[in-house]
Amino acid sequence: MDMKIIGITGGVGCGKSRVLQFIKENYNCQIILADDVGFEVEKKGEDCYKQIVETFGTEILGPDGELDRKKLASIVFADEEKTKQINSIIHPAVIARIHEKEELARLKGGIDFFFIEAALLIECGFNSYVDEMWYIYSDISVRKERLKSARGYTDELIDKIMSSQLSEAEFRANSDFVVDNSGDINDTCEQIRTHMKGLM
Repeated sequence: MDMKIIGITGGVGCGKSRVLQFIKENYNCQIILADDVGFEVEKKGEDCYKQIVETFGTEILGPDGELDRKKLASIVFADEEKTKQINSIIHPAVIARIHEKEELARLKGGIDFFFIEAALLIECGFNSYVDEMWYIYSDISVRKERLKSARGYTDELIDKIMSSQLSEAEFRANSDFVVDNSGDINDTCEQIRTHMKGLM
């Protein structure tokens, strides 16, 4: 079978990680996390790194010459214009690197599914690139509880992050398959198993 490209998206606290863990353990696939790719393209020597340093100055660097993420975040997230600036540098670089990884996987062969996970897949226009877009859904109350217990987030921080992401209606409107991850993980896995049978 031809390798299928599947996008995995969803709001903060929806449980994408545990869904990906199940997929990794049960299917012949490669999983790309956009956050990891972001770290990759921001490393010293990369074009993206050079652009960030040129834009925001050397004060955002640590002693080792790598980007100091805390310093960068404190500058960028305090200013909407600077947030747009950093995104305009990082997002295209991440997208280009994901395309490279997908091409490499296709050339190597032997993989049935190529999964790309990111909160911003829809906003970055991946709908036209993937064969299917999956939305991992969880009730807001479940998401809040997860974020408080697992990450120690406050209600205020959770609300701020959630309000900056797509609404449930927007996620659903732009997705081909919705996984309800509000309850038991076994129920979530069964939904995925059933759907994957139709793709194989």
